[in-house]
Amino acid sequence: MDPVVSIRPLLAITVAGLAALAVLLLNNRERLRDLVSPLAAIAMFAIVVSMAPTVLAGGTVELRLFEILPGIDFAFRVDALGMVFATVSSLLWIVAAIYSIGYMRHLNEHAQTRFFACFASSLAAAAGGAFAANLFTLVIFYEVLSLVTYPLVYHHEDEEGWRGSHKYLVYLMGASKSALLAALALTYHIAGSLDFVAGGLLAGSHASAALLTVVYFCYLFGFAKAAVMPMHAWLPAAMVAPTPVSALLHAVAVVKMGVFCVLRVVFHVFGTGMVGGLGLGIATAYLASFTILMASVYALTRDDLKARLAYSTVSQLSYIVLGAALLSPVAMVGGIIHIAAHAFSKITLFFCAGSIYCASGKRNISDMAGIGRRLPWTMGAFFVASLSMIGVPPTAGFVSKWYLAKGAVAAGETAFLVVILVSSILNAAYFLPVSYAAFFQPERQEESRTTVREIPLVTIPLVATAILSVLMGIFPGYFLTLADGAIR
Repeated sequence: MDPVVSIRPLLAITVAGLAALAVLLLNNRERLRDLVSPLAAIAMFAIVVSMAPTVLAGGTVELRLFEILPGIDFAFRVDALGMVFATVSSLLWIVAAIYSIGYMRHLNEHAQTRFFACFASSLAAAAGGAFAANLFTLVIFYEVLSLVTYPLVYHHEDEEGWRGSHKYLVYLMGASKSALLAALALTYHIAGSLDFVAGGLLAGSHASAALLTVVYFCYLFGFAKAAVMPMHAWLPAAMVAPTPVSALLHAVAVVKMGVFCVLRVVFHVFGTGMVGGLGLGIATAYLASFTILMASVYALTRDDLKARLAYSTVSQLSYIVLGAALLSPVAMVGGIIHIAAHAFSKITLFFCAGSIYCASGKRNISDMAGIGRRLPWTMGAFFVASLSMIGVPPTAGFVSKWYLAKGAVAAGETAFLVVILVSSILNAAYFLPVSYAAFFQPERQEESRTTVREIPLVTIPLVATAILSVLMGIFPGYFLTLADGAIR
């Protein structure tokens, strides 16, 4: 099918960018300012899904703007893999925008205009990365995303915020400035282009195996947003940000940009044939497995709910990397759809953490005994999202883990099947005690006299995302079709 030339990829990015500008201009008109993000999110989602029929039919939507250097264009190309990322990020921006309004108003947070402007800018950068036609365009939006989310991490402007945001910037910008720049230069030297190619841009090149291995690991660690150990420490440090930012970082834009970039490298820069031929797939799979298990162990030791969720994210992201590294078609499908499954479930969990804090001021799991009887909708949604993270049917997490497990068997790598099963047990070990304490442990006597109640603008979005986690588990067809198209 011939590509469809359209301005819609640029339009989706522009809507989010203009939303950021409108937020700044409406600084003194709070009600209008707060309406901008939800309306822009709906418009962006509508533009994204308008391209879905073409992509589901096996086509692409393209737009080339201008040439930077011979073989390097600033260009957009909407394909199946990009549509997975764009659909998830644009859809979840709608609920995140509503949640953020309720959260920021309830806590009377300062610098709300800056917050909403940077939030919208980050979604523009995420869309740009999803629709990038080549490595140059992808890295540009990758770097923009790091810059516009920095003020969000530093939002509280205190010493803790400074330390967390400093580590955030050093890891994300430092890694990209060194490893990514080297990888881009070497790729261009070898191939004479940076365009994504089905089967791999570097496939068939005559470069030495040693050089190609160096380039591969420069990409793997340079895209530090994927949080593969040891490039993970920025992610728990970023928990100093407000909860809506944590939800953005861990479910929608930042970490998904990281694993999305890794998938692009495996599928469209090296190609699965070359990754397998060089032995890079099995090496990556072991590294991802180590990250999955160790991050789960770290999560078990954290009493702060957001910190536990942060290490859970480090672990869950490596499921996506593992799916790609196993190189079997079934495993790759599982890795791709885990982008959506994790997004719907993890944003719910962070929304719940924010709802608990808004309603009660509690951060630590040890202080949450009996809170489920005060916040039944919040903790009910938390339980549903936890089941998805564990991989219990009929939730979204079951679908992705099922494909990952089948893929490990199909690849003849039963060791990684064990990793998936053990990690699911660890997931249960650090998620289920939260729900048990909330619903079945008695409240402390002094806390029974305090007023704790659900906040509608905070609670409605988290219930909606919990429902999405179940709906994707029951009706996974859209994402399965896209994932199947992405690996062809």
